[in-house]
Amino acid sequence: MIDPRPLPPSLYAVTARPPAATSPLEGDVRTDVAIIGGGYTGLLTALHLAERGIACRVLEAHEPGWGASGRNGGQVNPGLYPSPDSIEADFGRDLGRRMFDHAAMAPDRLFALVERLGIDCAAARTGTLRVAINARGVAGIRSMLEQWAARGADVAWRDAVALEAATGTSRYPGGMLFANGGRLNPLGYARGLADAAQAAGALVHGGCRAVRVVPAPGRGWRITTAGGATVEADHIVIGTNGYSDGLWPGVAQSVVPVYTAIVASEPLPPQRAARVMPGGSVLYETGHVTVYYRLDEANRLLMGGRSRFHDVTEVREVRHLVAYAERLWPALRGIRWTHAWNGQVAITADHHIHLHEPAETAHICVGYNGRGIAMATAMGEQIAARIAGASAPDLPMPVTDLRGLPLHGLWRPVAATRILYGRLRDALGL
Repeated sequence: MIDPRPLPPSLYAVTARPPAATSPLEGDVRTDVAIIGGGYTGLLTALHLAERGIACRVLEAHEPGWGASGRNGGQVNPGLYPSPDSIEADFGRDLGRRMFDHAAMAPDRLFALVERLGIDCAAARTGTLRVAINARGVAGIRSMLEQWAARGADVAWRDAVALEAATGTSRYPGGMLFANGGRLNPLGYARGLADAAQAAGALVHGGCRAVRVVPAPGRGWRITTAGGATVEADHIVIGTNGYSDGLWPGVAQSVVPVYTAIVASEPLPPQRAARVMPGGSVLYETGHVTVYYRLDEANRLLMGGRSRFHDVTEVREVRHLVAYAERLWPALRGIRWTHAWNGQVAITADHHIHLHEPAETAHICVGYNGRGIAMATAMGEQIAARIAGASAPDLPMPVTDLRGLPLHGLWRPVAATRILYGRLRDALGL
């Protein structure tokens, strides 16, 4: 039975390519790999498995891209959340360097994939600006720039004058440009991946919620769905990220599902668009409470940041983002804001992506920490390689133990407090 929850009223829902046609799951079937979650992780894993000739089925509770994969800011940003030095300190020089290289080049793999598959998703390699809002942030970005440059990355410093020319606002005292970053329509990308995976031979089942996973008689796993159909598979992949539930014990408790919201403007007239992000890149700030924004292909401004812990559907619910846009660009006062929505991204305690194998043929990947577009693209390929026989030490990301966060049940009040505290620190320049 198709789950009745519709897509949120986002700008993407009315501008993306049509939804992928998915097939219903009926009866009891067997496959090589069952993938739970039809976001980037699941769809990329399915695509790469199918291209290797490995039979797989994706079970998605709603439609492909319904979760954060179809709701995010559309920024294709390179790198992991922690700094390169921190990565090497946590995982050693050899693995840490492979992790850095893998993440730094993730946008290149994404744009190459979009071109190879001909996915219509408004993809553009515009560059990514990471900018500071105060002196403390400038010091942090300078350190980050030095670490990236020491590893051969194509990054460059931008001072206040250069940033004002690129952004149209004098807000930022300094920042860095990642040349290989960019943008896309995230829902269009997810729908295109669903089409491409099915064209390669994968089966994608929309409106198919997995409700139970148990070992199958003999080998592998048996997944029971809400409609009563079952799938038996040699391997299982769980890619539910910020929408994880109790399907596999401990997954939901290993991440904090932080809500992030976006508000979109009407297409800006040319004279106004020329004063907002004239450099054309995407941007995210490095304050304690992240704000991110970009123009899309029709010169609509998309402003993103933390939101209330419930579904947002009205512009009035994210007036703080509108107010911030008007602070950055006073010329925007009086424009019409047409869409507002939010979604859940998964944050981990150490801010690393977590790839788990709680059983020999069970693979779980969660915790993209706001780097999901490029990194889920990269991780889907690695999960497929692992299932196809790659050894864990040969992967560019570590396989780690699945561990719950202490006091996870208190995540809502703790997250709300941290957001308020972070906004105060940003306002005080701390």
